[in-house]
Amino acid sequence: MKILLDECIDRRLAKQLSGHEVKTVPQMGWGGVKDRELLGLAQGEFDVLITVDRNLPFEQNLTVLDLAVLVLQTPSNRLVDLQVLVPKVLAIVETVPKGIATLVSE
Repeated sequence: MKILLDECIDRRLAKQLSGHEVKTVPQMGWGGVKDRELLGLAQGEFDVLITVDRNLPFEQNLTVLDLAVLVLQTPSNRLVDLQVLVPKVLAIVETVPKGIATLVSE
């Protein structure tokens, strides 16, 4: 799977998503791009977007996208909080449906 980590996600999380091709928004040169445009860019090159932006599903029409969105629900976006969810992400990333946001929490 090709996974894109939103710029609000610690880039070091990419190393923990073994078995997948993982890039960050800044690595793609998309830093500062607004959500709507970012989603359009991402769906052309990635299978899954991982974010901590809980508002994204309410602010954007995800149903028109050929992209799955995982929203990590953690106390913060610090690596120590994010990595707790890695086993859950790895367990579902291959089957997560496109066009909706899937919430991942402890």
